Amino acid sequence: MNTLKTITLSIAILPLTMAAQERYMTRNGHIDFHSSTPIEDIHADNDKVSSVWDATSGAIEFAVLVKSFTFEKALMQEHFNENYMESNKFPKASFKGTVAGVTADQLAKEGSYPVTVEGTLNIHGVDRPVKSMGMVKSDGKGGVRAESKFQVNPTDYDIKIPGAVRKNIAESLDVSVRMDYTKMK
Repeated sequence: MNTLKTITLSIAILPLTMAAQERYMTRNGHIDFHSSTPIEDIHADNDKVSSVWDATSGAIEFAVLVKSFTFEKALMQEHFNENYMESNKFPKASFKGTVAGVTADQLAKEGSYPVTVEGTLNIHGVDRPVKSMGMVKSDGKGGVRAESKFQVNPTDYDIKIPGAVRKNIAESLDVSVRMDYTKMK
């Protein structure tokens, strides 16, 4: 009889714990990267980033279609997709990790909070650990902007840069992430 009461109580409490999770999402997050060398500057933007963040647990994930990066020059975009990123073979990049430094209760109020983002970044089929500082700004009405900057070395992700253009691309790329989340209902 005690087992039956425990199971009944657990079933009754489960929806309450699920409802307590504060989840945020976006389908139009922004990621850009920049490479600067004495020979050439390269910049690309992607506004088609999907992300879900559970502010209660801190768990965060995002996915980005590699072909959605846009460049100022069409030839750069073509080389990026065909020669370096092999977008047909590796169509997306992703991140799965946690955000620490802000609570779901804090996000219910307007404010800015420094955070640490840590997890696994997958690019070109290679998983690598990433840790970065960031900022989370809440409007107190269910809207949250999360921003972070970090560096990525293409060689860490087995991205081959041909010798003929090696001097045109920086060894380390500056990556900026901006997610404008809305609270999931």
